[in-house]
Amino acid sequence: MDIAEVLTLADQLIFAKTGKHLDYVQDAILRGTLEDATYTQIAQEVYSSPSHVRNVGSDLWKTLSKGLKKNITKNNFRAVLEKGIVYNYQSAIVENIRGESITVNNKVNVCPEKVRSPKTPQNPEPTAKQPRIDLGDAPEISTFFDRKSELTTLENWILSRTRLITILGLSGIGKTALTLQLIPQIQHEFDCIIWRSLHNAPPLQILQTDIIQSCRGGAPVPALSVPEEGATTGGLPQKERATTGGLPLQYLRSHRCLIILDDVQTIFSSQQLAGNYQPGYENYGTFFKQIVESCHNSCLILISWEKPREIAALENQQKNCQTLQLNGLGEATREIFIEKGLLQSEKWSELIDLYQGNPLWLNTVAAAIQDLFSGKVSEFLSYDSLVLGDLEYLLNKHFQRLSDSEKQVMSWLANQNKPVEISKKPALLELSPSEFLKAVESLRRRLLIEKVQKGDRTLFAVQRAIAEYLNS
Repeated sequence: MDIAEVLTLADQLIFAKTGKHLDYVQDAILRGTLEDATYTQIAQEVYSSPSHVRNVGSDLWKTLSKGLKKNITKNNFRAVLEKGIVYNYQSAIVENIRGESITVNNKVNVCPEKVRSPKTPQNPEPTAKQPRIDLGDAPEISTFFDRKSELTTLENWILSRTRLITILGLSGIGKTALTLQLIPQIQHEFDCIIWRSLHNAPPLQILQTDIIQSCRGGAPVPALSVPEEGATTGGLPQKERATTGGLPLQYLRSHRCLIILDDVQTIFSSQQLAGNYQPGYENYGTFFKQIVESCHNSCLILISWEKPREIAALENQQKNCQTLQLNGLGEATREIFIEKGLLQSEKWSELIDLYQGNPLWLNTVAAAIQDLFSGKVSEFLSYDSLVLGDLEYLLNKHFQRLSDSEKQVMSWLANQNKPVEISKKPALLELSPSEFLKAVESLRRRLLIEKVQKGDRTLFAVQRAIAEYLNS
């Protein structure tokens, strides 16, 4: 049984019915089914949840069933193949995108360009490009909420050849889940897709070597040669070029690659203003700048709690550099409360507002409500102050990174009853006007304060959960 031929046939049929090629999850389901793997085992291979893989599989079998006019399921797919039904299913006439159909040599021709005369040579449908996908550092995501508009925005940026995309958001907001959901939609645009986490703050050269080795399918990476001091290449000293991106850029030019870097905030210094690199990590900034300004067709996605300092200036080149700020979800997060078995659904909207629709925050709070109040939301809400519980640990990771000036500004904002203007520095803060404004700007980059527009007035505030944490 030729798995490659099965996948090619399935890809052509899916394309004929949907206008889209097999994505990497569908590919893994077909391969896994042929190897008698369970949905749970397949989910582990693609770093997804069993429920998501099961849902994708259900849609896949329905599409194959319609195309072959035969009931196809995960349980009978191998049997169908062994009977030769996929290859020699003479009575099945598969419709192409325009509703035309044809069978050739007793085989199903699922995606003919048009019905041709038997004398006309047939050009076979090109095999779908199967990118090399390395999601070695990607976490498993059990739940994904509706982010259709954000997915469309990211897909459009990638199709328009944006070179660097930054996805910003507080912890738990869904940045990683969104990016994992994006991969199946755009994978056929790339030769290889690589996911790496910067959680352990790898030096740039080690990261680049790892990425290139993955691009080369595990082959050893050629050594970087550094000419004599003072030699230049491409406007940069060769020594700097060798340590910031000379060799990786060669691969980004010769291959269309998607590189995803998660946890980018870990290469920035704590207790300093946002976006300041740790000592020895400044070359990351040069690398990001090169990605935007150099000529290539690849794309780098950064996932971070805070924006790198270079990005603000690079965003002026809108075609090459874009930023997506991910905010909280609305009513879609009710799924969390259903899963946790919370009661009194009429109170759920209040919970969503209090915790700004952050999926992780709401999941944490819902678990506490179930444990402490047997799922009764009204009893939880009866407390005068906002209950944080385990959420304090999550917020503490953000506040450990703040500078002294940022802490002063956050404390001041947390004690305001409503959004306030910053046209004048508060007298009680022991900061110069310049230090005050820099702190506000830095907190905005960290997404810890919100800007509220009221008419021609620009006001600032902190979310209630964050204010409660600061005042606790």
